[in-house]
Amino acid sequence: MGEKERWASAGAGLVSPEAATPLRADARRNRELILAAADEMFAAEGVGVPVDEIARRAGVGAGTLYRHFPTKEALFEAVLIAHMERLAARGRELAERDDPGVALFEFIESLAHEGASKKNLVDALSGAGIDFKASASASKAAVEGAFRELLLRAQKAGTIRTDVTVADLFTLVMGTCTLANPVAEGSQARMLAVVCAGLRVPG
Repeated sequence: MGEKERWASAGAGLVSPEAATPLRADARRNRELILAAADEMFAAEGVGVPVDEIARRAGVGAGTLYRHFPTKEALFEAVLIAHMERLAARGRELAERDDPGVALFEFIESLAHEGASKKNLVDALSGAGIDFKASASASKAAVEGAFRELLLRAQKAGTIRTDVTVADLFTLVMGTCTLANPVAEGSQARMLAVVCAGLRVPG
C-alpha cells in the first residue's frame, strides 16, 4: 500500500488540532515529537517528504502518526497552527520589552520569516481546497491580538505613526513573504527595512 492509500485508510476528513479532545501525557508527547519532526523535514525537504520518514524521525510508529493526523493536510495544518501559537507567545513576550519600537520591529521580522518559511504548507492546503484562515481562526486571532498590542505600545511611545493599523502591517508584512528567495535587489530583508523605515515617526 502506498503512502497516499495509507493516509486514506487511516481516516477521511481534516481533523483540526484546535478541536481535538485533551490528550494523555504520552499521547501529547508523541504529537509534539511528530510536529517537531514534520516541521523540520517540511522546511528542509518540502511537503512531499514521506510520512513514514517523518514518523521514523519522530521516533514513533506510522500508526501513531496516522492516529493523530488522519490526513496529510491535517499534519500541514497542525504544523502551521503550532507556529502561529509560538508567534503569539513571542509577541506577548516582546510586549514586556522596555523599548516598544524595537519590540514591534522584532515581531515584524519574526512574522515575515515565519510567513515565508511556511508558504509551501499554506499553498498545499489551499491546493487541497482547505481555507486555513477559517480553520485556524483562534490561533490567527491570538497573533493579531499580540500584534495589535505591540503596535499600540509603539504608537503610544511616539515611535510609530499613529495612522498605521494592524491590517496595514499584516498587508505589508505578508507582501514581503512572497520574496522567499533573497536577491541583491528587492530581497525580503531589504523590503522589511523599507517597511520599518516607513512606519517610524519622522524625525
